[in-house]
Amino acid sequence: MSDIILEFKEASIFQGLSLILSDVNVQINKGDFVYLIGKTGSGKSSFMKTLYADIPLKVGEGHIVNFNLKTLKENDIPFLRRKLGVVFQDFKLLTDRTINANLEFVLKATGWKDKVEMAARMKEVLTKVGMASKGFKFPHELSGGEQQRVAIARALLNDPELILADEPTGNLDPQTSIEVMEVLQEINKNGNTILMATHDYALLLKYPSKTLKCDDNQVFEVVQRKG
Repeated sequence: MSDIILEFKEASIFQGLSLILSDVNVQINKGDFVYLIGKTGSGKSSFMKTLYADIPLKVGEGHIVNFNLKTLKENDIPFLRRKLGVVFQDFKLLTDRTINANLEFVLKATGWKDKVEMAARMKEVLTKVGMASKGFKFPHELSGGEQQRVAIARALLNDPELILADEPTGNLDPQTSIEVMEVLQEINKNGNTILMATHDYALLLKYPSKTLKCDDNQVFEVVQRKG
């Protein structure tokens, strides 16, 4: 089993016929915490969507969690997504059901059957994000930060090899952003690999880590200055 979780070689990413990113060469290894930064419209979302096969890769090479993005077939996409945990800016929780029911929905959709195992897994991921006592609540009864913690718990359900966090603090105030970031840091320390797209440069300063930048149709690593 390779320690490379994600690798692009000379890849180009298109939205329809528009070239968004060209000559992408990126490698992310198991256990990394990597930021993806860049202005609005610089290609961050297109890069993320390519990773979970919302946008097909047509040019160059791309491998993610042992799937080949270039040769990926339509019916392989659900299996790829099971190995990824995706955290969205707007939480994407189902508002008509409790937190536990949100998590149970995902487990059932990904093939879990045993009620006892499902309950144990739900409790485990909610405990990891400090939300063990909130499973009976509805999303609207939680703060934005709490909803995002639940969204992170949901991303952890199937023990993903890579967590894609797309602007996870984008809708949160600075203090809540730090709390959510602490959760992500803790998860990363436990061995989960995380790629986080963000506009929040204060977080980069507070929690420095490997940083990729989208700019001028390119993706490149930014070397952060120490001190």
